[in-house]
Amino acid sequence: MTEHYDVLVVGAGPAGLAAAQAAATHGARVGLLDAQAQAGGQVWRHDVRRATPRAARRALAALENVQVLARHSVVAAASHSLLVETPDGARQLRYGSLVLATGARELLLPFPGWTLPGVTGAGGLQALVKQGWPIAGKRVMVAGSGPLLLAAAATLRAHGAHVLGIYEQATASAVRAFAWRLRRWPARAVQAAGLRARLAGVPYYFGTFVRAAHGEQTLGSIEVEGPRGVRRIDCDQLAVGYGLVPNVELAGLLGCELEHAGAHPCVRVDSLLHTSVPGIHAAGELCGIGGLAAARIEGSIAGHAAAGAHRIAAALLPHRTRERRFAALLAQHFALDPRLHALATPQTLICRCEDVTLAALDGFGNARDARLATRCGMGACQGRICGTALAELGRFPRSGSRPPLFPARLATLAVAEAESFLPDNYRGNRT
Repeated sequence: MTEHYDVLVVGAGPAGLAAAQAAATHGARVGLLDAQAQAGGQVWRHDVRRATPRAARRALAALENVQVLARHSVVAAASHSLLVETPDGARQLRYGSLVLATGARELLLPFPGWTLPGVTGAGGLQALVKQGWPIAGKRVMVAGSGPLLLAAAATLRAHGAHVLGIYEQATASAVRAFAWRLRRWPARAVQAAGLRARLAGVPYYFGTFVRAAHGEQTLGSIEVEGPRGVRRIDCDQLAVGYGLVPNVELAGLLGCELEHAGAHPCVRVDSLLHTSVPGIHAAGELCGIGGLAAARIEGSIAGHAAAGAHRIAAALLPHRTRERRFAALLAQHFALDPRLHALATPQTLICRCEDVTLAALDGFGNARDARLATRCGMGACQGRICGTALAELGRFPRSGSRPPLFPARLATLAVAEAESFLPDNYRGNRT
């Protein structure tokens, strides 16, 4: 089954919603696909107990003349065509222009005990709770880095969790300097103040990080290190995340040029968000972590440009510049403490899917050799967790993407082979 769209947008978060709406205003046939059942992305994920944010409701209501393709996961890609898997089978989607708005995922860094049941990402636990995960009455610690910790803690508390504390690895002076610079972004300052008000009574520690988690069958306590030394705290749940990294796998598979500003690549784009591949645009966190406001502006720019309305897209560039300055501010003041890179011991599991320890990776110069010898990165997440962590630790950079981008049914892979979505070296090797 094949369908054609003038503009196809991948990712229905804030950037994707803005891109789809912008493209549709020019009369283009627009498709908006996402792996989730409901649009909104991670930022505006549907909450089973609480109302959707007003901005999200407005963005969803503004979607006119857009075909929303929910529960569509991209498996493979070819020239001007994507192969997607749906609950009903595989579909081929062809496009004139493509907007990639695939967002970001959490950066999780390994430490002793990080694979214990009860230890999750900060954003990961927030998403679980919004979908009904029972958290009421549980003692929860939130740790890591960046303002997203406050958002996660506020969600957990609103769902009945007993948030014992928030542990920010950035120093108090760095956070104060960031707060002072927020006066240039009044709306952000008001948002931050509102989050702190919702977390009244919850201790907020700086220059402090989790160095180990303890428990037998599940989490029982954690060790935190801060300016006053090391202490051990009993808790039921630990939510820890060290910021975000762009989801560049699909962009890489399509041949888009990537650039490295640090350990993690983002997509290289020009001023109107064209990638190096003609007809493909990128927006939002894919272009570098920038936050909600930057994602929405960039989505609009990419959507207008994908529909050929370059003058309208160019008019939005000053807004993008302003929001990207805020992103640079975040990166500057919440840079990770080098001690976080040394927490894992030789016995610490790095690849939880395949039970590979850090010591097992000694002696390998690149991710491919390590993968072939240890199966590191060959599990269900396909290296998204361990590969990203190893890149952050300086072991080896993330390697290129290969189809399928996500685990897929055999029937979908058969379609991929029949329609020439798989590389030649996939064919004829099954014995």
